[in-house]
Amino acid sequence: MTQSASSSTPDSYEETGVVASAPRQRTRFPKAARVRRKAEFARVFEAGRRKAEPDLALHWLEDDGPARLGLAVSRKVDPRAVRRNRIKRILREAFRQLRPRLLPGAYVIVARRGAAHADATTLRAAIERLLRRIGALPALDRLGTMPAATSSHLPLDPAAPARGPDTADE
Repeated sequence: MTQSASSSTPDSYEETGVVASAPRQRTRFPKAARVRRKAEFARVFEAGRRKAEPDLALHWLEDDGPARLGLAVSRKVDPRAVRRNRIKRILREAFRQLRPRLLPGAYVIVARRGAAHADATTLRAAIERLLRRIGALPALDRLGTMPAATSSHLPLDPAAPARGPDTADE
């Protein structure tokens, strides 16, 4: 006496007790944010500025368009496509986060052999350093963590005595 396979197979996730999570919201990297054509890559390589580190090289051609990214990760960096794609994902995400602060232009990042052995934090730091060195990413104001002081607490008359919490009314 055997049971039919159809009676033991659940028809939906609810019948199995598995609760499906909400679909993950993906923030895509839009086409307007990419360097895609061979001619555009060639123009960036020929006329753009270049800075390099052991893991990455950055080429930047300043223009009127929004900040766009092109990636070059060859088989010489790593023969395995999975590892090359990992490098590209990390660089794309770092660029996506920095993009609102970047100057307009076409950016092409060329991965070098060291990138295959670098972790995500190292690659993110390298791209940020390169962008600062090339002048495309303005430096953050590092004056401190407190907001700038306003002059509302200062006396209007410079000759008037300063009043603070330790001065008592007489």
